[in-house]
Amino acid sequence: MRVLLVILAAVIGYLLGTIPVGVCIGRLYGNLDIRKHGSGNSGTTNVLRTLGWVPSLLTLLGDCLKGVLGALIGRWLGGEAGMLAGGFCAVLGHDFPVFTGFRGGKGIATSLGITFVICTPVAPWLVVIVIGIVAVVRIMSVGTLAASIAYPFLFWAYLPAGANLPLYLTFAAATALLSFFCHRGNIRRLLRGEENRLDFGKITAISRKYMRLHRRKKDK
Repeated sequence: MRVLLVILAAVIGYLLGTIPVGVCIGRLYGNLDIRKHGSGNSGTTNVLRTLGWVPSLLTLLGDCLKGVLGALIGRWLGGEAGMLAGGFCAVLGHDFPVFTGFRGGKGIATSLGITFVICTPVAPWLVVIVIGIVAVVRIMSVGTLAASIAYPFLFWAYLPAGANLPLYLTFAAATALLSFFCHRGNIRRLLRGEENRLDFGKITAISRKYMRLHRRKKDK
């Protein structure tokens, strides 16, 4: 019975992960399909480059929530194993959503949401790593890849006494490897010195443009 509940948690987690938050935000704010702009990715960074700060923040929160719900529902259904299965499959659903041709994001925000549930002290460190590195180099993929490398080590450092260390480290390592797989294009561009940097001034200008358009749309 427990095995079936863990499988159910995984399925529910995957389905939650497939919710296309970035696509919905793109249609709401810019009347566009975010997958046809910028990198073609539906995650937070492409929304940031295409639509600006507020839509990007909403996408981040929505994608985090998918991870939170996947882990919480998984824990309710199948305990510790269900929590990890539901959480990991929420990332899979975000990265490879079956309903949108398996074109999703890269799982960073969803992984962050899961981490708030699974091992809360790790989550702020992930945020600090990403923001700190991006503030210096202005390349999002460098920050997220650094956070992915740190992920298993942070779990090892912050897991409470009595936790199933091998199980949690396997989860953390698998999540980190999945992040690297989804960033393989970014890694190739980094090695060639071709990865795009964030232009915060341009992002702010784009934000103002789409916020004006959104207000006009609401006033009609």
